Amino acid sequence: MVNLSNIVTEKQNERTLNLDSMSYLEALKIMNEEDQKVPLIVKEVIPDIEKAVKLVVEAFNNDGRLIYAGAGTSGRLGVLDAAECPPTFGTSKHMVRGVIAGGKEAVTNAIEGAEDSELMGIKDLKDISLKSKDIVIGLAASGRTPYVKGCLKYANEIGAATVAISCNKNSEIGLLSDVPIEVSLGPEILTGSTRLKAGTAQKLILNMISTVSMIGIGKVYGNLMVDVQPTNEKLRERAIQIVQSSTGITRSMAQSILQSSNYDVKIAIICILLDIDQSTAINELNASKNHVRKAIENYKNKEEVK
Repeated sequence: MVNLSNIVTEKQNERTLNLDSMSYLEALKIMNEEDQKVPLIVKEVIPDIEKAVKLVVEAFNNDGRLIYAGAGTSGRLGVLDAAECPPTFGTSKHMVRGVIAGGKEAVTNAIEGAEDSELMGIKDLKDISLKSKDIVIGLAASGRTPYVKGCLKYANEIGAATVAISCNKNSEIGLLSDVPIEVSLGPEILTGSTRLKAGTAQKLILNMISTVSMIGIGKVYGNLMVDVQPTNEKLRERAIQIVQSSTGITRSMAQSILQSSNYDVKIAIICILLDIDQSTAINELNASKNHVRKAIENYKNKEEVK
């Protein structure tokens, strides 16, 4: 039998014992007040989030993957973050992945019993051929979901790095991870509904991990998404604006250079700022491990030596 008595996310919130009697306005106000606590509590675990980012960057630099593993709301948040990485950062669909208890159907339909099996977690990671160079981030608001525990145990077994994100201190999944990230948010306004504060906290943490990790491997120049993929009209226009913002050239010039470089924003920026041809720009970018700023600085330093 599962004991939920010590799990904070399952306790009743004393402020909302009469939630069903509140006016719409009262309910909305107290919900907003509870939500405002979330970012301040997440702030407390930034040092742990930094540790996770370092592990993710290390995995990426070794051609490893980032795998999110969760069930229910937690699993869907992992799948969502993974799905956003290709259009935002130009990653392959395999570089960041989400596995969820119950499989693809669980993304849009609740399959509650699926989370109760550690073996299913192990199977799902075996199905995507988890390697020791990968990193697994387990997500569970309660901190005890068997599916997530199975994923973390298997990842540890094969030597992959592990991170656990939970909304209860001293969690079971935290004990199974290299880096536990634990935020204690107090009870939800609707008892046990961890799609609320717990879900918000997990989303904030995932945003931080994936975004800063991508910065770490050169997916950002300044605060611009320089690996954006021009897969539709809006994104092609964004690519043009990024080149304009980075170089100060006209829109027509940016568009022309992007067309000649197959809409490779990084190459376009380097060509313009250094006044070099595409072949040289590609070599400089490769030598700088895909960091635009490093490529520019390194090239200038070499030219000064000459």
